[in-house]
Amino acid sequence: MQQQSAQLRWEHRTQRPLFGLALAFAVAYAVPIVRPDADRDIVGLCSAVEWVVWAAFALDYAVRLALAPHRPAFIRTHWLDLGAVLLPMLQPMRLLRLVSTLLLVGQRARMASQIRLTTYVVGAVVGLLMFGSLAVLSVERDAPDGNIRTLGDAVWWSFTTMTTVGYGDHAPTTGLGRMLAVGLMLSGIALLGVVTANIAAWFIARFEKDDMEERRQTEAIRELTEEVRALRGELAALKGTPVEQPLE
Repeated sequence: MQQQSAQLRWEHRTQRPLFGLALAFAVAYAVPIVRPDADRDIVGLCSAVEWVVWAAFALDYAVRLALAPHRPAFIRTHWLDLGAVLLPMLQPMRLLRLVSTLLLVGQRARMASQIRLTTYVVGAVVGLLMFGSLAVLSVERDAPDGNIRTLGDAVWWSFTTMTTVGYGDHAPTTGLGRMLAVGLMLSGIALLGVVTANIAAWFIARFEKDDMEERRQTEAIRELTEEVRALRGELAALKGTPVEQPLE
């Protein structure tokens, strides 16, 4: 119990710093793509920031694993975290660091009970739109037959892909770009399902609350009626007169 409490304290204390590092990762990932003519020193600094952020999340996973009361159970229930930590080691690609960071940020957001579902969904939509646009622009900009050349084209493509509209005016032509498209489409469908379920749950809870309030008022009226009848009976007994029966 004490070890589990230490794990929860660690997760609570590191939540905000890790999200701050995630924002730094977003900036470092975006700069070389938005500014392809940036100096080599700036590009190198951005790459270093990306690796530092990934290392921070890897360290966080290692500490949480060390503090877990049952480590095998922790690994089984947090296998996605482990995969995200190991993913960038497979090949030194910036896109792998992007995917792993998104997965790790998402896992930590789910652990945080104070983050509302709606806030998480909105953040997930904005994050996927931003990173999806940057990722597809980085792989499609120099493609011979590509038609996603600017950030505006990439954002428009990401939006139509996530909403599963798919106008077809912009589409990836590389294999990696199409993999990104599949990921965005699946993410868009999943997020739409979460939003729909959240709205339905809100309406159901609202109706149940109104129904409970109506039942409570009805019960209060019934109890008040019984009390009035009892008082009338006591008053009639004191006066020695028969009690009038209430009209049905």
